[in-house]
Amino acid sequence: MSRTDTASLAWYESPSPGTGCLPPRAWYAESDARRLSLNGRWAFRLSPRADGEDTSFVQPDFDASDWATVAVPGHWVLQGAGGAPAYTNVVYPFPVDPPRVPSENPTGDHLRLFELPGDWPGGGGSVLRFDGVESAARVWLNGVELGDFKGSRLPHEFAVGELLRPGANVLAVRVHAWSSGSYLEDQDQWWLPGIFRDVTLLHRPAGAPGDFFVHAGYDHRTGSGTLRVECEGAEGRVLVPGLGLDIAAGETVTLPVEPWTAETPRLYEGELVTPGERVPLRIGFRTVAVADGVLRVNGRRLLFRGVNRHEFHPETGRTVDAETMRRDLVLMKRHNVNSVRTSHYPPHPAFLDLCDELGLWVIDECDLETHGFAEADWRNNPVDDPRWTPALLDRAARMVERDKNHPSVIVWSLGNECGTGAGLGAMARWMRQRDPDRPLHYEGDPSCADIDLYSRMYASHAEVELIGRRAEEPLEDPELDARRRAMPFVLCEYAHAMGNGPGGLSEYQRLFERYERCQGGFVWEWIDHGLAHPELGFAYGGDFGEELHDGNFVCDGLLFPDRTPSPGLAEYKKVVEPVRIAPGSAPGAFTVTNTYDFTDLDHLEFRWSQEADGVLVASGTLAVPPLAPGASAEVAADAPPGDGLWTLRAVLAEATDWAGRGHLVAWGQSEAGTPAAPRPATGARPRVSGSTVALGPGTFDAATGVLLRIGDIPVEGLRLDVWRAPTDNDNGAAWQPDERYGRLWREWGLHRMRHRLDAVEAGADALTVRTRVAPAGRDVGLRTVYRWTADGDRLGLTVSVEPEGDWRVPLPRLGVRFALPSAYDAVRWFGGGPGEAYPDTRAAAMLGRWARGVDELQTPYVRPQENGARAGVRWVELADAGGGGLRAEGGAPFSFTARRWTGEELDAAEHLTDLVAGDRVQVGLDHAVQGIGSGSCGPGVLPAYRLDTAPAEFSFVFSARGR
Repeated sequence: MSRTDTASLAWYESPSPGTGCLPPRAWYAESDARRLSLNGRWAFRLSPRADGEDTSFVQPDFDASDWATVAVPGHWVLQGAGGAPAYTNVVYPFPVDPPRVPSENPTGDHLRLFELPGDWPGGGGSVLRFDGVESAARVWLNGVELGDFKGSRLPHEFAVGELLRPGANVLAVRVHAWSSGSYLEDQDQWWLPGIFRDVTLLHRPAGAPGDFFVHAGYDHRTGSGTLRVECEGAEGRVLVPGLGLDIAAGETVTLPVEPWTAETPRLYEGELVTPGERVPLRIGFRTVAVADGVLRVNGRRLLFRGVNRHEFHPETGRTVDAETMRRDLVLMKRHNVNSVRTSHYPPHPAFLDLCDELGLWVIDECDLETHGFAEADWRNNPVDDPRWTPALLDRAARMVERDKNHPSVIVWSLGNECGTGAGLGAMARWMRQRDPDRPLHYEGDPSCADIDLYSRMYASHAEVELIGRRAEEPLEDPELDARRRAMPFVLCEYAHAMGNGPGGLSEYQRLFERYERCQGGFVWEWIDHGLAHPELGFAYGGDFGEELHDGNFVCDGLLFPDRTPSPGLAEYKKVVEPVRIAPGSAPGAFTVTNTYDFTDLDHLEFRWSQEADGVLVASGTLAVPPLAPGASAEVAADAPPGDGLWTLRAVLAEATDWAGRGHLVAWGQSEAGTPAAPRPATGARPRVSGSTVALGPGTFDAATGVLLRIGDIPVEGLRLDVWRAPTDNDNGAAWQPDERYGRLWREWGLHRMRHRLDAVEAGADALTVRTRVAPAGRDVGLRTVYRWTADGDRLGLTVSVEPEGDWRVPLPRLGVRFALPSAYDAVRWFGGGPGEAYPDTRAAAMLGRWARGVDELQTPYVRPQENGARAGVRWVELADAGGGGLRAEGGAPFSFTARRWTGEELDAAEHLTDLVAGDRVQVGLDHAVQGIGSGSCGPGVLPAYRLDTAPAEFSFVFSARGR
């Protein structure tokens, strides 16, 4: 078939966007015009192919009593109605032969019988609206075909007034899983066919607006807002009681207003009143512009503290209800997130209403991605094929027209990972003409020829610094290079939140704050897309028998699938907190810096505390000046300065729509004085008695030097440990230039180290055990010496490690491991907490005294991996129900883990259900740990956090406490 011969194609294979649909228009949730939701149970029949000609089901007298039923909105593959979900990141799950799709094309026929209310108005007309159908739909009402459409995450409307009947009506929809539109929707998510958003019948009274466009700018120099509401197809007036306004539609008025920002989301309630309909308006005054190479809102530089958000629910897929949307946004606000990129399609329109209300900046992205063509060097890419340009323009228009009245939407995005092509330029030109007041974004074209922001994914810290200095590698075209170099820079994706991590967030944030051009970024992504599964807990790619899939790469969010925040979200909250609290010049003093973009600190209350070894000594509130954005001041607690741990917390002074009074926004700590190291455990003499050696409270095997007990507590298998179950970021991605440590560690055999005993020496004041720890098949090793000492009731251990051979790989960890009976599962510690932390993910670790059960220490990553370490620990205790237990103090701060399974068992697990609790608590005490990085898709571990193999010495002091 030639590139232009499309006349003989089936409708669902035609590159055209569809037929019969009304022009797109603004969305609004309610008005005084009647509406009827058609959501609910629909009759459903699944066919394996798309080329069947039988459309008898569309006739009003068709008997569907033997059909199954599905919920609409919903996906039939998640409702047991046939088929299964499939996950791919880049590759298309069908042959790439655009615009053709396979004949084996799951096709769902849907029927909805509904009663038209007896008082349904007769004047004007009625419109049938679909807010989202994947991937193509053909529609009939009462046996009459209305048309067809593609564009899964976009609205489509049909005029149906003349077809409605009093009483019973029959709506029939045929949905194909695959269509030409699928080539434009390769968006790193589950492929989930179905009518997954609302279906609504809307009355359109005579004299109602065909469309309207709210223009509400703000002049930061004068404090004035300028309002103009364009109304299409009807005469109208605009009423804004809060401003005393009653003006004609189309009229421009300028007056003093309070601006809308994500920090202060001031909305003015109004109405557009036409002869046929009264439409509520929520008006936010703000102006967006790129000026002097910086993206500004209301004249001020903006710093995105953002997340990418796919729509997702573990049970209903992309069908997300309003309560869940609000829950997501409340969680974002509580974790200092101020912006959302709607990757990679417009969300349900109600989500943007909530962004207006609660206050988040939005980059609204078109329903467009053709990433799979990268596998063929972008040959036949639809964005560079004129046959597809009408579909691209249709998608651009349906996004812009639907969402244009939201003040939260400050940037339009052409799409994602589509390569380059003339179609993108056509979209950009149309968007600029229709809405010149919002900048354009697109990451996939390095030349930035059609857009206003220089956007990148997963640029390294070093490259971001070069870009911040406007010193990046030049483009070949000097004119394009100069244009791009003058643009603001945004990381539309960074810090890949897959599994344990992401690491390196603090270093990115310092660059964003140092360089004016670097205006933040959007973490990939908000939520793990694990689907609820009766046997596996949460399923990922391959768990449904897909022949092509990308495994757990679909689980890369800051929330777990059940919307529990991950440690990564706690870390992000701390890193992007809008108030910086740093140690001041004296104990009890702090330097407070306002890093909000727009607001002062009047809405916050500052509370200080002083602790000694985790015990509260004193506390109070602290007067902090209001401080304009960017300003700093040193403040001090109203208490005598003294040693100990000082903490200053910034909390909400009053309740908001997203959090109550006292909600923690930011915090900082300083430690006055030098933390006391444990006193040496020395003075006792080893005593050999038969097969054992006694040293203070310790009992050892005389032949092997292995520790058997501390007091009455059995200790099993204490030895050097360098292995951890690789994280997703350790394993990395094949396309990443960074070293893939998980693979390297296995190649070097670090997961199967052998321990050779060289000597056991009972000296006058110590028991010394000399060993060599090395992987099979390699000529490298670690000479390891355990030196045990004791006083009356305390047992000391000093471990010395000397590398041998040419080590060319860092270690996963360096410490000791041992096992205790399972009863010792109550853990207390003084150190970083309450959540897990690693060298490059420990900003959120607050120093203090913490207590958790062993089970609470585990982080339930969908694919099990290294997790649960607590960092900066001075001492840790593991106790049983009777209060007896084991205490370990570090000669220097250390990390610990405690689990009911070994690292090897954790490594072998593919799902959480594979982890079975054993009869031991496995304890790890680590002198050092390799950092986490973001190598599952982004940069690997920064050099400062790499655990290079080098001589090391570390120590612990153990003591047993009786019941």
